[in-house]
Amino acid sequence: MTCPLCFHTGTFYYEDKKRSYLQCPNCQLVYVPEEFILSQKEEKAEYDLHENDPFDPGYRNFLGRVFAPITTMLKTPASGLDFGCGPGPALFHMFTEAGYTMSLYDYYYYPDKSTLNQQYDFVTCTEVIEHVTEPNPVFKTLFNCIREKGVLGIMTKLVQDKEAFSQWHYKNDPTHIRFYSKETFEYIAKEFTKKIEFKNKDVILFS
Repeated sequence: MTCPLCFHTGTFYYEDKKRSYLQCPNCQLVYVPEEFILSQKEEKAEYDLHENDPFDPGYRNFLGRVFAPITTMLKTPASGLDFGCGPGPALFHMFTEAGYTMSLYDYYYYPDKSTLNQQYDFVTCTEVIEHVTEPNPVFKTLFNCIREKGVLGIMTKLVQDKEAFSQWHYKNDPTHIRFYSKETFEYIAKEFTKKIEFKNKDVILFS
């Protein structure tokens, strides 16, 4: 199977009791072969089990790792899009309460694609990109949604090395099918001619 990000041929990376994983030698993306990808019905059933209360203080604190640097970089008035917001769009409420204008898009829960035909000062994509089957066109869409001086904030756990991967709980979620490393995001920044900044251990900012 070719890499879903840069389309080079992947090589064997790791195998556990449930799935095997390939890695791209070009962009370093780790990904599962197609036979391990859930159907849309199965995937949504998994998402429906999530209980992400947009007003839960712990959940808001977790998302604050994206919220804080973006609000530091971009003051109100500014407009944003929460891409892949899920059924409980906490960032929508956090930014709106802070005076920003927000729009929503989610394939299952807020499927209005007209929001993807607009441009914003910032786009957030938190705990989403690891679920995306075809990341290349999705990154193109995300960058097209950002104005010239805009910011894209990604949150996802990063691959460290094969030994750590073997013990990594993150890979055990059946809806997690694409795994990014620092090198993968640096490849994306180069391909799309963006500046990149790593915040905390799981937040990546493109500008």
